[in-house]
Amino acid sequence: MDIRIAIVEDDADIRESLGFIINGSDGFRCEYLYQDAESAVADLPDQLIDVVLVDIELPGISGIEAVRILNPKMNKTDFIMLTVKQDDSSVFNSLCAGATGYLMKDIPPDDLLNKITEVVNGGAPMSSNIARQVISSFNIPTIPSPLSKRETEILRLLCNGMNYRSIATELFLSSHTVKSHVKNIYRKLHVHSRAEAVSKAIKDNLL
Repeated sequence: MDIRIAIVEDDADIRESLGFIINGSDGFRCEYLYQDAESAVADLPDQLIDVVLVDIELPGISGIEAVRILNPKMNKTDFIMLTVKQDDSSVFNSLCAGATGYLMKDIPPDDLLNKITEVVNGGAPMSSNIARQVISSFNIPTIPSPLSKRETEILRLLCNGMNYRSIATELFLSSHTVKSHVKNIYRKLHVHSRAEAVSKAIKDNLL
């Protein structure tokens, strides 16, 4: 049986090229092409798809957010991020959202098809440079965390993509208290945004 694939990619040339490569290869079938995450989120849960290739930078809803929405609704489907972004926060947030693989867009066609097969067989394919990056994040010597237990808990939830209101509900706190903790987290880590905090958490093994 062919591996059924959907593609979420805003660049028409890339989207059509990927579809052409997949449909021209034995054992693979590209059944759906989406130019934005909104269309994919609305339609994909009703389809039988084995693998979804998702670009991170999409107009409107990001690819990471799309995976976060779709993953719970499509528990038999694997999501592979296909992107040009390889910064720590993009990789980490993609994996937290439920992506099974993370590949660079310049991957050769044969390698891409092999990685799709790998993910269907239970693997978690990543481009070699991304894999080294992930491994290195676990090899950095742990340094004493400047955060309290509660701040660490909130940072973990931030890394999982939760907003202030959701964190407040999860931890039985007020939104004001959560905002106060986040402010302290940013101050202690010397960062100014969620992305910087996530990157710092990975690099310093704070979670």
